[in-house]
Amino acid sequence: MRTATRGTALAFSLGMHALLLGGFLLLGLYYSLRSGFFQVFECRLWLRATLGSLLRKRGRGNEKGLTQFQALSTALASTIGTGSIAGVATAIFYGGPGAVFWMWVSAFLGMMTGCAEKTLAVRYRRRNGAGAWQGGPMDYMERGLKLRPLAMMFSLFCVCASIGGGDMVQSNSIATSLEHAFGWDRLAVGCVTAVLTGLVILGGIGRIGRVSEKLVPVMALLFLGGGVLVLARHAVAIPAALTEIFTQALTPKAALGGGMGYGMAAAMRYGVARGVFTNEAGLGSSAMAHAAADVDEPAEEGMWGLFEVFIATLLVCTVTALVILVSGVYAPQTALRAIQAGTVDSSMVGAALSGAAFATVMGRWGGPFVAVCLLMFAFSSLLGWSYYGERGLEYLTGTSRWTGVYRMAFLVCVILGSVGDVGTVWQLADVCNGMMALPNLAALFLLSPEALRLIQAWTRRQKSAPDRA
Repeated sequence: MRTATRGTALAFSLGMHALLLGGFLLLGLYYSLRSGFFQVFECRLWLRATLGSLLRKRGRGNEKGLTQFQALSTALASTIGTGSIAGVATAIFYGGPGAVFWMWVSAFLGMMTGCAEKTLAVRYRRRNGAGAWQGGPMDYMERGLKLRPLAMMFSLFCVCASIGGGDMVQSNSIATSLEHAFGWDRLAVGCVTAVLTGLVILGGIGRIGRVSEKLVPVMALLFLGGGVLVLARHAVAIPAALTEIFTQALTPKAALGGGMGYGMAAAMRYGVARGVFTNEAGLGSSAMAHAAADVDEPAEEGMWGLFEVFIATLLVCTVTALVILVSGVYAPQTALRAIQAGTVDSSMVGAALSGAAFATVMGRWGGPFVAVCLLMFAFSSLLGWSYYGERGLEYLTGTSRWTGVYRMAFLVCVILGSVGDVGTVWQLADVCNGMMALPNLAALFLLSPEALRLIQAWTRRQKSAPDRA
């Protein structure tokens, strides 16, 4: 009886998971079609507004809000996290190389979803008691849709997701990677991580923004540089890896035989799930960071939503995936046997698999290199998600008096996550993210006319500007 109940619960969970992933893809496709595939045909425009602005002098920000670069860095701090290293490796292990293709699809479509939610976040944001900008999905649900119950539901799930996916997953990956690389005690690592996290988050969004704008570029360039080095050494294997990605992504049945083989369903499930987890387009989380940006045009901040997904998934995650596939450390038959037998352990998947790939070129320094990168990635994610959880709790309670309690609970969960089981922790993250996404996906669809209007109006103004090159 108990077994049957668990089986029913699992079937329900898988059904809901499939429904959610379909929702992410369909909403991204809807925005892409309605905007005329803005992410492709207006590529020069949004790159000019984002990458181009980085070449110009940036503001310093103030207590009233973040600069656009600080907002981007804070958002990327949460998106370029363990999913970029451990999550991609996990997706390939369980879903096969085809999962990378579906990760790309989710990111390509998610670019417009991310653009829309950042646009709406700025459109419906408000000043807090200190005069600083704050906003997010809960604000465009309440002020745009007049649906406060939906906003309350999102805020509740946001708090849960900040603890599950944004907290425990990150600390678990830090502890696991440092244990494999240096033999360090996971509990000790968790305690040190909690202390370092506390030193930053106690300063609020201003300190988080200042730390993120320095940390994020360094960690991204370090990882990408290492990845390019590995790819250069294994360049001859890149065409075969790309062929594997496309063929296995579109194979309807198990490519390697057996009921647990890598078919299109498995590739799609894990690829889309990891894509959503790494770029957060549709979750609504990073919209809260962008809402704090010192910007006048809502759609201008939306362009940073496009850029954010491009960097987090189409660039960083792609490098991770190709490094794993070209290095030869991923053995599909071995992975399938372990999955079927239920003998998968932390040394076979996640950060350990990524570390083994880098070790093919870096030797004994491969594991430590990945551990250091993951440490920075996950630490930055902890900072971003702590702010998202605070915002959700503040909206739920209508006051900031519980912020201190939340921060203490967040830091305790950093320690608990560091010693937890990796499989359980990742499952918890997916559940929390999914429940958080439900109300946001609904709101983004219902508010699509307003989001598209703002984007189209901004586009027309940019194209008619006299100084446009």
